[in-house]
Amino acid sequence: MPKKYYITTSIPYTNAPPHIGFALEIVQADVLARYFRTAGRDVFFLTGTDEHGLKTLRAAEVAGKSTIDFADEVSGKFAELAKTLNISNDDFIRTTDEKRHKPAVYKLWEKYIKNGDIYKKKYKGFYCAGCEAFKTGKEIIGGECIIHQKPVEIIEEENYFFKLSKYLPEIKKIIGKEKIKIVPESKKNEVLGMIGNGIEDVSFSRMKDKYWGWPVPNDPSQNLYVWLDALPNYISALGYGSNEKQLKKYWPVNVHCIGKDIVKFHAIYWPAMLLSAGLDLPKSIFIHGFINVGGQKMSKSLGNVIDPFELVKKYGADAVRYYLLREIPSTEDGDFSFEKFKQRYNADLAGGVGNLVARVLGISAKISNFEFRISDKFENKELKKQIKSTKKRVAKKLEEFKFNEALASVWGLISFCDKYINEEKLWETKNPKVINDLFFTIKEIAGFLRPFLPETSEKIMRLYSGQAKPEILFPRLQEK
Repeated sequence: MPKKYYITTSIPYTNAPPHIGFALEIVQADVLARYFRTAGRDVFFLTGTDEHGLKTLRAAEVAGKSTIDFADEVSGKFAELAKTLNISNDDFIRTTDEKRHKPAVYKLWEKYIKNGDIYKKKYKGFYCAGCEAFKTGKEIIGGECIIHQKPVEIIEEENYFFKLSKYLPEIKKIIGKEKIKIVPESKKNEVLGMIGNGIEDVSFSRMKDKYWGWPVPNDPSQNLYVWLDALPNYISALGYGSNEKQLKKYWPVNVHCIGKDIVKFHAIYWPAMLLSAGLDLPKSIFIHGFINVGGQKMSKSLGNVIDPFELVKKYGADAVRYYLLREIPSTEDGDFSFEKFKQRYNADLAGGVGNLVARVLGISAKISNFEFRISDKFENKELKKQIKSTKKRVAKKLEEFKFNEALASVWGLISFCDKYINEEKLWETKNPKVINDLFFTIKEIAGFLRPFLPETSEKIMRLYSGQAKPEILFPRLQEK
């Protein structure tokens, strides 16, 4: 049987429609899923939405809608985004799912109670609704959360707590020995620093009248806290608590793809929850940065939030996927501007792969009775070497989650082809052997592009098999 590969995105809150920041994450995960399927792995790719909690409750109140109706609407937009960006997810989980998700959450609660890991106490602290978390020390500057840059609230309640501190020494060893590999290395050090500074036990419930969620078993005055509710999506979708056959097949997860603002929850809370439940730990956590817009943080108040639906509608899914994967450093903050987008589009898509495909097809069409022949007998042996080295580099860079560098390797091969055409003066000689070299290479390029730009890859394959009329893959954009 093929070796399994389980990959997840984080599940975004349903307090607002999707923006380009989550588009980056889901496209990165999709590249990995598509690549490992092509490599013969049995892939399961999960995404979904996180719906319970304070953020969705307040957003629904502002919109004048019931909480569940509001969550339904926003969750639907995230599901639509996956289709719009041509994402190949196998499942979409919602944390309001009574049949699949609730049994998993309640089963975990029972495990924690049985292990003596749940207790009740009064607590007073600073709470950030944006993070759905209590904040301490360096996480607050000037009375504001350093991530959301909004005032924190003082909350005093009696809640149920999870004994996170009980598992911190073991988690420290696990992270230090890379039994859970955290990428990039700097985030591994950040997690170890958090543990070293001390982390308090975490609240796993909130007062019912102030919070949206499922009731705590045997205590209807409390609702389950969002992180207890959200993180188990990774196992509930596989059947934990309801049908565990699929769970045994795919768990543990090979990689969680997440943003840098939720590292603590995935690298500390989640492993502790799994240890308490007696479940295997994630193999790796890949952490991407944020997307700024024109050098500024995306913000509704600044009016600079980029709508991925509009972007795809105007430029196409593959153009948006390419920009996110090529322009944004895999593990660092990146920047979006329409000027940069158009520059990348015209230089790399219209002037790069699009131009190469059109040039070779155009020249071959001028030769009567030309027939493409797949052959390893290259006119240019260096071209064959370039294909092999590109294949190795792409594989290596994707194993390291370096999407931008993997694409740079493919575009290096495209540039080599352009150089080959110019050196051979193909527009004059129309040498069939050289054209066959290029036909074979472009077919290989289409294969390399399949995880990144699936629609473009398919178009190239159709064009070069004679199944489609010649078309411009990426019409050049006007600079205006």
